[in-house]
Amino acid sequence: MQNTEFRTGVINPIECVKEGFELIKSDYWLMFAISIVGMLIGGVTMDILLGAMVCGIFYAFLNKIDGRPVTFDDLWKGMGWFVPGLIVTVIIVVPVIVFYVGVYASIIAAVVVGAQMGESGVVGLFAFALTVDFVFVVLMVCFHTLLMFSFPLIVDRNLGAVDSIKTSAKAVWHNLGGVAGLIGVNFILVIIGYVALCVGVYFVVPIMIAGNVVAYRRVFPSLQNPLQNKAGYFGPNS
Repeated sequence: MQNTEFRTGVINPIECVKEGFELIKSDYWLMFAISIVGMLIGGVTMDILLGAMVCGIFYAFLNKIDGRPVTFDDLWKGMGWFVPGLIVTVIIVVPVIVFYVGVYASIIAAVVVGAQMGESGVVGLFAFALTVDFVFVVLMVCFHTLLMFSFPLIVDRNLGAVDSIKTSAKAVWHNLGGVAGLIGVNFILVIIGYVALCVGVYFVVPIMIAGNVVAYRRVFPSLQNPLQNKAGYFGPNS
C-alpha cells in the first residue's frame, strides 16, 4: 500500500526556490537540458508524450534533490509512467481545448452573422466571451494548482492517475497558503525571464521546477532519506 501521508505548514515559498537552486546549481546545465528537451518532446508530440516527459523530468529532479546521481537518461525513465502520465495530461489539457474551441466557434459565428445582430449585439457577444474566458482561466488556474503534486506523486509514490490527483488536491488544499505563495514567486521569476529578452524565461524553468520539487519533498518526505524529519526537508548535505 502506497504511503500518501503528507505534512502541512512546511512550504516557505522563497526558501523552497532558494534551496532548489542551491541543490541543482552544480548540475544546472544538465537539469536545464532535461527540462527543455522534455518539454520540447511533449510539445512536438501534441502532448501525447508530455505526461511521460514530465514524469521523467520530476524523476531527475527528485534524484538530484534527494542526493542521488542524475544523468540525462533519467528523462527517458518517464516512459515507465506513460499511462498515468497521459491520463493526467488529458485531464489537464482536454477541458482547455474544449473550452477554447467553443469560445472561438462562438466568435466566428458572431462575425458571420454580425450584420444581422448589429454592432451592439456583436460587441455584447465579444464582451460576454471575454468575461467567460476570464472566469474559465481563473478556474483552470485553481484546478491546475490542485494537481501540482500529481506528477511527482506518480513517480515518487508510484500512484495511479486518479490516486495521484486526489492525493495532490488534498495536500495542496491543506498547504494552500504556501502553494499560492510559491506560484507567486514562480510568476515573478517568469516576468524576470521575459524581461531578460524573453529567452531568459527558459533559464528560470529549472529553478522553478527545483523549487516545486523541494516544496513537494517538504510535504511528502522521502521514504528512504533519513535526513528528512517532521520539520521538513533539510537536503542531502545537511
